[in-house]
Amino acid sequence: MKKTLVSACLLGIDCKYSGENNKNEELLEFLKGKDIIPICPEQLGGLKTPRQMAELKSTAKDIVENEGIVITKDNVDVTKEFLKGGYEILKYLKLFDIEKAILKEGSPSCGSNFVYDGSFSSKKIKGQGITAYLLQKEGVKLFSENNFMEA
Repeated sequence: MKKTLVSACLLGIDCKYSGENNKNEELLEFLKGKDIIPICPEQLGGLKTPRQMAELKSTAKDIVENEGIVITKDNVDVTKEFLKGGYEILKYLKLFDIEKAILKEGSPSCGSNFVYDGSFSSKKIKGQGITAYLLQKEGVKLFSENNFMEA
């Protein structure tokens, strides 16, 4: 049976950088009876919750190709943890029949259409988070809390 990866924070799990969640009641209703796997790449990468806010300082593609970094608001390089989390999520593709993912938009890991620009000024730019980029590269169809009804 086909499974869907879902950002755990959208399901109400307190794994967001702030220690809170992004629970989405409409999404929970939509997912009833569906085969899902909750994920939090940042936790799988070894980051604790709560943790410092982080943003990409270049594109996800550049970061995956070792040409960019992910930094926290306090200027700590967390690239290694974000990459580890993304690659850990890819292991799910070998274990389960995954066809799509519903991910938290704007996240430096899970953003599928936009991320923050790396200036910590709340400015959004077109782009993807590390995990979203890696999943899409493997053919997983990406959705967010904004368009999950299309999933």
